[in-house]
Amino acid sequence: MVRLEVETKIKVNPKNVKELRERIKKIAKFKNKTNKYDTYFAIKVNGYPKKAFRIRDDGKKLVVNFKKWLKNYWTRDIVVKEEYEFTINNKDIFLSLMKDLGFREWMEKTKKSESYIYKKNTKVNIEINEVKDLGYFIEIEYIARKEEVRAAIHTIKRILKELGIKSNEINNKGYTKRNM
Repeated sequence: MVRLEVETKIKVNPKNVKELRERIKKIAKFKNKTNKYDTYFAIKVNGYPKKAFRIRDDGKKLVVNFKKWLKNYWTRDIVVKEEYEFTINNKDIFLSLMKDLGFREWMEKTKKSESYIYKKNTKVNIEINEVKDLGYFIEIEYIARKEEVRAAIHTIKRILKELGIKSNEINNKGYTKRNM
C-alpha cells in the first residue's frame, strides 16, 4: 500500500514553544520524545539532488525513507508526498549498493522530537521539533490513503485553527533546502 504523507510545517520562535506546547496538550495526547539522526544521500545534477533518500537512526532501528512530491494535491498550506519507508539491518551493505547506483552522502540533520497524537483522529501526529542549526518547528502530519487526502487536508486545517496558527506562519520549505 502506498502511504501518502499529508503535512504542514510551521517555523516557531523559541520564545513561543512553551505556550504552543500547552495548546497542543489541550487537543493531543503526549506520545514520546525521540532523537533522530538523519543522513541524506543523493544523486546530484547541476549541484542539486535529482533523487534522494535518507537513513534515520533513532537509536533503536535504521529506517530508509524516500518521498515523491504529489504537487497536484497541494494546497497553499499543506503538502502531499508519496512516502516509502523500510528498515535495514546492515547499513554498510545497503550503502554499498546505493553508492554503486550513484548516490553520495549529501548532508546530515539532527532533530529532537516531541510527539503527540491528535485526540479527535489518531492518524494525526503533531510534533514539536528542535532541528540543530535551524531552530524549532511544528509538524502536523496525517498518513493517508489516496481516498483520504481531502479529509486529511481538512483535518490539518482544523488543527491549525485550534492551535491558533495563521496561514502566514506556515513554511513548508524542507529542512534540506534550509541547509543549502
